[in-house]
Amino acid sequence: MNKINYYNEIKSKLIDNEVYKRVKNYSKNRNEISTYYEVGRLLIEAQCGENRAKYGDGLIKEYSERLTKDLGKKYSMTSLKYMRMFYILYEKSPTLSDQLTWSHYKEILKFNDINEINYYISIIESYNLSVRELRERIKNKEYQRLDDNAKLKLINKEEVNVSDFIKNPIVIKNKYNYDIENISEKMLQRLILEDIPSFLKELGDGFSFIENEYKIKIGDTYNYIDLLLFNYIYNCFIVIELKVCELKKEHIGQIEVYMNYIDKHIKSINQDKTIGIIISRRDNHYYIEYSSDNRIYTRDYVLSKNNNL
Repeated sequence: MNKINYYNEIKSKLIDNEVYKRVKNYSKNRNEISTYYEVGRLLIEAQCGENRAKYGDGLIKEYSERLTKDLGKKYSMTSLKYMRMFYILYEKSPTLSDQLTWSHYKEILKFNDINEINYYISIIESYNLSVRELRERIKNKEYQRLDDNAKLKLINKEEVNVSDFIKNPIVIKNKYNYDIENISEKMLQRLILEDIPSFLKELGDGFSFIENEYKIKIGDTYNYIDLLLFNYIYNCFIVIELKVCELKKEHIGQIEVYMNYIDKHIKSINQDKTIGIIISRRDNHYYIEYSSDNRIYTRDYVLSKNNNL
């Protein structure tokens, strides 16, 4: 086909899609996705293949100007480039997900890393994320703050555990502009308590807040757990200790005692063992590496004015 024939076929597909979108039917999203996939394919063919398409946008500009004149302003150069990228991404994919709208795809097609794209596709499908929720996760650099092994498990939809979703570093909103060098544990806890929903999102899904400064009695001494949470997905309590210094070995011993206390006196028989998370100014992975308790996890924290890195 020559350029004119390619243009006419692209225009025809886009017109058909506009007509189809006016019909209130559950499959209209699938039709839109398929249409844009086909438009991407035609653009690649009109540009004589993927390799040449990467280096020249003259044809895209020409088609965009003509489509704008013929159909309106919906089909800008950027929109057509997204369709071309979409086809390149899914050229070898056996199926397209019905759970993702075109708005979802436009958000993730901005990435150069195919693993990052696949990660977000996986969590959109797994958690039925809206476009707004997806944008929030991208803005918060969720992918960059997860462990590489956790990312692969999520992409491949393998079995995951509660620690796989805990971001690193954990971002804590600093509404009072505390100096990170001089902040106390009480001040850090205050920041968390005043925005509990944001803090729980940093840990992952399924977390609920029980109490801060949770009082327990060990022998004749009262001790206070900084934060006690529960995760309904993994059916377990979570003990959180806050440290405004570098992680020390005694911190691990402390949280292990608290976890064992919860298991012995609070946990019911049908609940899983308690998990411990130490959130410190700086992690020291060697202490965890040589710890005998694999239920304890450590994360750094950073202070931010708007909960974003």
